[in-house]
Amino acid sequence: MGEAVSDSVVVQADAAAVWDVIADFDAYPEWNDEIVEAQTLEVGEDGWGTRAWFRIDAGVLQAEVVLAYAYTDWSLRWWLEEGDKVRRNDGTYELDPREDGTTEVRYELEIEPRVRVPAVLRRQAARRIVARALEGMRHQAERAGG
Repeated sequence: MGEAVSDSVVVQADAAAVWDVIADFDAYPEWNDEIVEAQTLEVGEDGWGTRAWFRIDAGVLQAEVVLAYAYTDWSLRWWLEEGDKVRRNDGTYELDPREDGTTEVRYELEIEPRVRVPAVLRRQAARRIVARALEGMRHQAERAGG
């Protein structure tokens, strides 16, 4: 079984600007250097993507995945539907809008490759993925919302 890792960052942009970045799956390769390609596969009645395909190159992990998405207020949750080299890729972005116009973003990820990888290496890779995604998202949201 995998183990979830999480981290958070304060973004100098409002929650709507952050939301626009994290919910635009097709644009992930623009700010997340570990996402090589992305394509929204299905969109819900509200216009938000509910399924997306990604080609990932995270150094120790190269994979193609299809993720399903669910939305609640200021959170975005996903889970793996299909994956060629992973058996789990589940996570959440949780946004906490602040009174000063900034947004705290918490990212949690549980990833489990199909091949056996020592738990310590799996956690290190997941921490790296989370940290790099948060930094790229922060930069993109601040540029767009600032």
